[in-house]
Amino acid sequence: MSEVASELRAALSRAGEASSDFDLNPEVSLPEGRVLRPAGVLVPIEMVDGQPMVILTKRASHLKHHPGQIAFPGGKKDEGDADVVATALREAQEEIGLDPQNVEVLGTLEPHETVSSFTVTPVVGMIKAPFAFAPELGEVEEVFRVPLSHLSDINRFSIQGRRWRGQRRYYFTVPYGPYYIWGATARMLRGLCERMQA
Repeated sequence: MSEVASELRAALSRAGEASSDFDLNPEVSLPEGRVLRPAGVLVPIEMVDGQPMVILTKRASHLKHHPGQIAFPGGKKDEGDADVVATALREAQEEIGLDPQNVEVLGTLEPHETVSSFTVTPVVGMIKAPFAFAPELGEVEEVFRVPLSHLSDINRFSIQGRRWRGQRRYYFTVPYGPYYIWGATARMLRGLCERMQA
């Protein structure tokens, strides 16, 4: 674990660039003076049989926003949160049952702007001890792991597109087995991948 943590700390110490859901769609003009709400997500990394694994969730299909999509545990910053790191840890506890004391925070990636007007800070953390997933059934349909080696391979990422609000919209994807990881989650993972390969 210490070797993986050291590698990740080194990656997070390198300069990175803020990202957005509009990276691949430069023709989109964003309204001036738009107000972005702060949010934090946790990129939880757990050692399983000596292999670092990233924990992700599949959002419940009945949710109003992003139903059924693959996401990190996380959400908008509440007034009681000291910062977005605290937000990410609180949300991970609520969504998947991960005790904040069981997480060693290694650092953060640059913020990511979403189409839903959030500025999301990805918080990278190592899980200290094994824990049992306890998904919050109102929000989380499934909790699963993906090898970090898969997500840190730049060749696993591709650009795809679909019609959205009358225009062709392009986005990153990094599929894994039956899981179609795309959009903001894939873009933030690509940011981590770029840092690790720098």
